[in-house]
Amino acid sequence: MSSLSRTTTRLLAAAALSTGLAAQALPTQVTVTIENLAPAGGLAFAPLHLAFNNGSYDAFNLGQVAGTAIVSVAEGGAGGAWQAAFAAADPGAVRGTIGGPLFAGGSKTASYMVDSAANPFFTFAAMAIPSNDFFIGNDNPMAHRLFDTAGQLQVSSITVQARDIWDAGSEVFDPAASAFVGDNGLRADQGSVVAFNFAEFAGYNGLTTGAGYTFNSQLAAGTDVYRISFTAAPVPEPQTYALMLAGLAGLGWLARRRQARGA
Repeated sequence: MSSLSRTTTRLLAAAALSTGLAAQALPTQVTVTIENLAPAGGLAFAPLHLAFNNGSYDAFNLGQVAGTAIVSVAEGGAGGAWQAAFAAADPGAVRGTIGGPLFAGGSKTASYMVDSAANPFFTFAAMAIPSNDFFIGNDNPMAHRLFDTAGQLQVSSITVQARDIWDAGSEVFDPAASAFVGDNGLRADQGSVVAFNFAEFAGYNGLTTGAGYTFNSQLAAGTDVYRISFTAAPVPEPQTYALMLAGLAGLGWLARRRQARGA
């Protein structure tokens, strides 16, 4: 093999290596869009608490007493205890909050840098309002695996229906003491367990909300109320860019050398 051929082979190998590195799991910028799909004049939602994670933290379970973490979401929407508990259980998780309240027809977007290999799962929680302690979220921490083992996004959206709304069972249902239509300072402990419940929203019909509109639930079990959508774009690391540029520069030099020899 001639010297020129060996040079060409090495440069092509370098270019292939750079392409291979770019194809590996890389930090990924994930854009999250949330939408309130509930009927106009109906449900609103407090800020969405979210985490890209390793699937190890389980915030609540159907039929069990709600812990302080999920209660901090369900009873006031602030979610400070949820965020702290997640950070303690899974320090490598990428956590965030997309602000609210989110009214019917509204949407919000935020972006996060995620290691798709370390944090392939997605967990979320948000208070549904008006309510005493209703919320949306996933009780199975591995319910939503966004990324496959190759780092490819495999879930484009999560849609929540009315039948999926949770009752934390921590606060007695009382419109006069409900957030968004009453005085939450009048709350009373319930001491029950986490259950599915959307029918009680009809108990708020006709009440004036904190946003000034008259509430009308209009919910059936299959009514879509919330959607979380995802788009992802890999972000090459600096060393990958360097290899790619080196390979391209080398191929350019080789082309010029050939032109010079042919002149």
